[in-house]
Amino acid sequence: QVQLVESGGGLVQPGGSLRLSCAASGRTVSTYAMGWFRQAPGEDRAFVAAISWSGGSTYYADSVKGRFTISRVNAKNTVYLQMNSLKPEDTAVYYCAAGPRIGRPTDYAAGGHYDYWGQGTQVTVSS
Repeated sequence: QVQLVESGGGLVQPGGSLRLSCAASGRTVSTYAMGWFRQAPGEDRAFVAAISWSGGSTYYADSVKGRFTISRVNAKNTVYLQMNSLKPEDTAVYYCAAGPRIGRPTDYAAGGHYDYWGQGTQVTVSS
């Protein structure tokens, strides 16, 4: 089993930055694809960003391209999401997910392809 714990959320003003972390335990996720998703109140969970096991491929939702960056340090079993130029519409609970069987590029944005999920961390962008 894999346990995922997100951290780094909080309240930030529009235009500000936050860095989310996702620490995995239980087993190594160095061979797993990792993703970030978010869910705002009253909305469905949405894909934000994903990264291949090696870090060589990254994928982003159009709404965050150029503002968010996903990265990973396999030696630390940790994935990060650097969020810059935050907007009020980025307000949501952010979830980390791990997928041991994701290979096709089209699978990275589909939550159903991830086997393990964290509990989420709240990000609020407001003045």
